[in-house]
Amino acid sequence: MLGLAIRWSLADAPEGVEQDLADFVAGTSHARFTGMSGLRFKTWRVRRGEWFEGTYVFATDEARAAFEEEFRAGAADVPGSRMVGSPPVLIEAFDVVAIAEGWDGFLAAPRF
Repeated sequence: MLGLAIRWSLADAPEGVEQDLADFVAGTSHARFTGMSGLRFKTWRVRRGEWFEGTYVFATDEARAAFEEEFRAGAADVPGSRMVGSPPVLIEAFDVVAIAEGWDGFLAAPRF
C-alpha cells in the first residue's frame, strides 16, 4: 500500500488554529475525501502547538502520484496552508507495510 504524509508546522500558527483546522475537516474536508476514487483512507493528525498532518493511503502508485503532483502544485494555497499561515513543511511518500483493524474497528468520524 502506498502512503503520503503532508505536514504543516503549527509553531508560528495563529492562536486557536487547531480548532479552526478541526472545524474545516468536520465541515468540508472529511466529505471531500470520503469515497474518493483511488484512496483507501485518510487520517488527520494534530499535536497541538507542534504540527497538523494529513496521512493518506492510496490503492495504486498512479493514484498517489497524481494526488501528490496536484497537491504540490498548489500547496501554498490550500485551506490548511491559509489557516496555518505557511505551506507544508513535509510532503513525504512512504510504503505501508501492514494495517491491522482492531476488535472495535475503524470509526470514520470528522472530530477529535
